[in-house]
Amino acid sequence: MAALVLEDGSVLRGQPFGAAVSTAGEVVFQTGMVGYPEALTDPSYKAQILVLTYPLIGNYGIPPDEMDEFGLCK
Repeated sequence: MAALVLEDGSVLRGQPFGAAVSTAGEVVFQTGMVGYPEALTDPSYKAQILVLTYPLIGNYGIPPDEMDEFGLCK
């Protein structure tokens, strides 16, 4: 279980994803219905805490780590 502590002292608990370390940063939101795998690897979110808000995130999985003949993810 993870905790997000806001500036006003509010504490929000949830399921963490990613590095298991304590950190601080700007919280940004991705509200799209699709595109979450791309958001998780988007370099524009560097040094930010990304929150995925759509309730059905994860329903279509993520791309496999397998590479095609051109070195791109399948």
